[in-house]
Amino acid sequence: MKTVKISLNSIDKVKSFVNEITKFDYDFDLVSGRYVIDAKSIMGIFSLDLSKPIDLNIHAEDGVDEVINVLKPYMI
Repeated sequence: MKTVKISLNSIDKVKSFVNEITKFDYDFDLVSGRYVIDAKSIMGIFSLDLSKPIDLNIHAEDGVDEVINVLKPYMI
């Protein structure tokens, strides 16, 4: 598992983020404080405080570099 910090501070960023990560078969969790939600759930993402950076847990052994390359526009 790898953890990166991301910022999803606009509706368009949330929509494009979900579209990008749903292309992968891995599991992704977003962690904000004590809340952990499925990063592929657009409704779950909107339940978080998006004004602050969020931790993204990538549950993948191989292919993490590919995921990180796709997610660079969202990373802090």
